[in-house]
Amino acid sequence: QVQLEESGGGSVRPGGSLRLFCEASGTNFRFTAMGWYRQAPGKEREMVASIISIGNKNYADFVKGRFTISRDNVQNTVTLQMNSLKPEDAAVYDCMARGRGRDYWGQGTQVTVSS
Repeated sequence: QVQLEESGGGSVRPGGSLRLFCEASGTNFRFTAMGWYRQAPGKEREMVASIISIGNKNYADFVKGRFTISRDNVQNTVTLQMNSLKPEDAAVYDCMARGRGRDYWGQGTQVTVSS
């Protein structure tokens, strides 16, 4: 059974930084893509950043220049470095991994940005 475990969320003041981690277990195949999504209360889930197996990256416009995504294809981990955090970045961040025709999701980690 594939499981995605997330960590690194927390509370930070505007302008601060956090680093999110996601580790996949329970599989012996390589995910074709991994990424991070977020969902704030009352809003739809939105893509933050993604990275495919060969390393190509994609970022939402609202995080370009502030967030950096990376992955380890062997260990099946993905990291999101978040800098210059803004109050509007507050949300539950969820790791996604795509492989063998389906998407897998973690349980989410809370990010709070406030004074």
